[in-house]
Amino acid sequence: MRFKNKYFILRHGENNYQIKNKDFIYPAGVAPSVKLTKKGIEQIKEAAQKLKKEGVVLIYSSDFFRTRQTAEIVAKELNIKKINFDKRLRDINLGIYHGRTKKEFYEFINYKNRKFSTKPLKGESWDDVKKRVVSFIKDIDKKSKNKNILIIGHGDPLWLLEGAVKGLNNKDFLAQVFINKDYIKVGQLKKIN
Repeated sequence: MRFKNKYFILRHGENNYQIKNKDFIYPAGVAPSVKLTKKGIEQIKEAAQKLKKEGVVLIYSSDFFRTRQTAEIVAKELNIKKINFDKRLRDINLGIYHGRTKKEFYEFINYKNRKFSTKPLKGESWDDVKKRVVSFIKDIDKKSKNKNILIIGHGDPLWLLEGAVKGLNNKDFLAQVFINKDYIKVGQLKKIN
């Protein structure tokens, strides 16, 4: 994909659910309201300091609380008055596995052999998420030209967005995560084009 703007991605900082319930998937009703920890706030402040050198002028973010918190910290540090929230940047919907153990989900999904079309009941597949984040970036790229833009989100949507921008096919996506261990970490900032 070719773009008129420069893009940076930032995964939200460490949050309280990741610390207290690391073996469980966020319950559906809790996922949108999870808060950053003190460490998570510090991770984002560090990322914001790096972004000061990049001339970021626009911020787009998932509307979940942990990403909203992340966006507000960065916006304050960069003196950006408006944050654009977009539901297409939300975390992957794991359907009936929300609130259950990660082990149960991994057994269902068979991660290393996972197909991009596999989805849990009432949830999304990686193909579904990839379509929505690609739709998002195409839309925002039409609205601006020669801008440095920050996108704040969650692990799977950001990983899928980064790979789509790079033109990876599904086999390369899987190699990136399971062989190269290149998956955006909590609080990590990356330039993607």
